[in-house]
Amino acid sequence: MNVGVLALQGDVREHVAALRELGVDAKLVKLPKDLKDVQGLIIPGGESTTIGKLMVIFDLLEPIRHRIQAGTMAAWGTCAGMILLSKNVNDHDQPLLNVMDSRIQRNSFGSQIDSFEADIPIQCIDGEPFPAVFIRAPTVESVGPHVEVLARLPADGRIVAIQQDTMFATAFHPEIVSDRRLHQHFLTLCNEVSA
Repeated sequence: MNVGVLALQGDVREHVAALRELGVDAKLVKLPKDLKDVQGLIIPGGESTTIGKLMVIFDLLEPIRHRIQAGTMAAWGTCAGMILLSKNVNDHDQPLLNVMDSRIQRNSFGSQIDSFEADIPIQCIDGEPFPAVFIRAPTVESVGPHVEVLARLPADGRIVAIQQDTMFATAFHPEIVSDRRLHQHFLTLCNEVSA
């Protein structure tokens, strides 16, 4: 299986390490040619405006959008990646992939010092709640009819994980904890694309 990690800015190393733990060698995606034969792409947490602008500079925005819309590549956005996959972002103008039918609120919890952890039940994984780490995290304000809500914050019900076909998005950073269940879930989406 070929899984790519968008390697322009953000938590690239952490996702690569998580995939290696699952026996998958990740491909670093920096240019359109790097998308060849990739069945899934992780868009990591980082700074969404910076990543979006770099996707434009390196001519990656349209090729990534095309592959996702054609159904030939699964996609998972974590934190900033969730923002980039969405069709709408409140109060902010930035390059977006515009593929996931969701409206996102950036920095829903405040600044870096307002980061927190929460154990969250997530519908796509079995077992204990997931140890989610929120760092300047977004939340999902609304979703379209084809988007499945997978998780909400227990404290206030805000949406923090969604899926639409083989697109998956989490508001938190699964790559910085030792639990690999969400990476495993993404690999099942990649298998659906290759099937």
